[in-house]
Amino acid sequence: MDLSNLYSDLSESDRLEIEALPRAERLEQIATLRNQPTNQLLEELARACELPIVKEFELLDNPTEAIPLRLIHTYQCLPVSQKKNPEADPGNPSAPLPLVTLWPPNPVMDRWIYATCGRQPQWLLGNPEMVNNTITQHFGVGADSLDESDILTDDAELENEEDDDAAVIRFVNEVVQKAVNDRATDIHFEPLREELQIRYRIDGELVAVRVPDNLIKFQGAIISRLKIMAKLNISEKRRPQDGRISFGSGDGELDIRISTCPTMYGESVSLRLLSQRSKPLSMIELGLAEDEEHKLTRTLASPHGIILVTGPTGSGKSTSLTAYIRLINKPERRIITVEDPVEYEVPGVNQTQIHPEIGLTFAKALRSVLRQDPDVIMVGEIRDRETADIAIRASLTGHLVLSTLHTNDAPGALTRLIDMDIEPFLIASSVEMIVAQRLVRRLCPNCAQPANHDPLYIQSCLSTMQVDSQEARFGHLAKTAQGCERCRKLGFRGRIGIFEILRVTDEIHEHIVQRASARKIRQTAIEQGMNTLMRSGWSHIKNGQTTLEEVMRYAEIENEENNTSEILG
Repeated sequence: MDLSNLYSDLSESDRLEIEALPRAERLEQIATLRNQPTNQLLEELARACELPIVKEFELLDNPTEAIPLRLIHTYQCLPVSQKKNPEADPGNPSAPLPLVTLWPPNPVMDRWIYATCGRQPQWLLGNPEMVNNTITQHFGVGADSLDESDILTDDAELENEEDDDAAVIRFVNEVVQKAVNDRATDIHFEPLREELQIRYRIDGELVAVRVPDNLIKFQGAIISRLKIMAKLNISEKRRPQDGRISFGSGDGELDIRISTCPTMYGESVSLRLLSQRSKPLSMIELGLAEDEEHKLTRTLASPHGIILVTGPTGSGKSTSLTAYIRLINKPERRIITVEDPVEYEVPGVNQTQIHPEIGLTFAKALRSVLRQDPDVIMVGEIRDRETADIAIRASLTGHLVLSTLHTNDAPGALTRLIDMDIEPFLIASSVEMIVAQRLVRRLCPNCAQPANHDPLYIQSCLSTMQVDSQEARFGHLAKTAQGCERCRKLGFRGRIGIFEILRVTDEIHEHIVQRASARKIRQTAIEQGMNTLMRSGWSHIKNGQTTLEEVMRYAEIENEENNTSEILG
């Protein structure tokens, strides 16, 4: 097996780093370094090791009878059925054992498979993501870590049975690493009456993780291990605690925020995963339409003023702000940010993280930043009047200020500032643009299918979304989620933004000064061409990027809020 061509464009240090990675991560790392699609690289790998590729496979009925669970996890391989190959009949003890793996095997693997299973392996190559997802789906995360059987190591030596502490340490590491691989943003350890439930938040949705049946036995040790990693008090179980963990993963350093909370059946622990090497998105990747991007880019070029990004928690506000900062980051501009926490590192930008426990709040940090002669200031969030006052004063003295507010739509940000007792004329003079946003799940491009919605249903949805009924002629472009191995049967992979961009024109300026309602400001903005969140969502539906159901989740909520605003005047 000659893999020299696979490493031909890489340095010796890169090669050594790749070979030190777990088998499941090697191909993806090479694809990243070579800027090459994984599937194309898989074909190159198959030619180098002279192994066939299987695009789809079917597990044996009782896979763990053919090969121990420990070997499935250690070697990342799966026993599959090959009905078209009678020589590989799984019922024939002398027949070879077909195994799908994600990286070419070595002689040690061959020997251990034969010694343990009594059959020679017949190796096949599969897509790494598909193999990983199948293992997780059928055998859970970390099932082998808490296995009480003998443990097999890569250097082909059987070790003595590990003690519980070592098993728990490895289990926790595997759960976190699997979350990173699955692009999860949060991990929740939730103690119930008879089990310890573990769930990932992937693309905004909670997904249950398959875990070993005996996990409840290790509940206390797992929670203690997490608290030790975060340097929390393991003996304090009656009060909530907060901390942070620095976790090394294949993608670099991972910053984990941990929060514990006592419940009826033990301590619930939530982890927020923040990769220090996370790749910030570009303006196009955010989901902005071409005209929306043009409006925003033109405003970002302004030397002063305030640009606000609004939306509920988890709507991607920080991600959008980072994309804006990357766009305007130039050598001739001094940019300083004040964040909580710093989620993305931007080269050339001075980034400050607040620490309320020592008195470094947004307001105090912002005061110090103004003495640093910045051109652009990014404030993670305007939470109170003091921060709002300083931000407005900064914009009026020649600084471009970017920040966020927790409001449901763009006009609501203006009334929110008035509710903070900021003078309307100051708001009207400083705020240049407000961007309201939500995140909808992006359809998996590998398995999305035409939706074939009923025309009457399309008309009803357009009415709810307050989109022109003439748009129903594009209803045939809508797609629906199916689910495949690549998206873990969810039908979605990643998320995309829908946006509502309000620019403060002269007429909007007058409405603000006169303390007009958010509804009146909204009506005027729509008359002047503002694209609403729902219209933005419909554009993504027509482009086959999300489903009608995903956007409708927000449409009904928005109509409810608008009706409430009308009643309140």
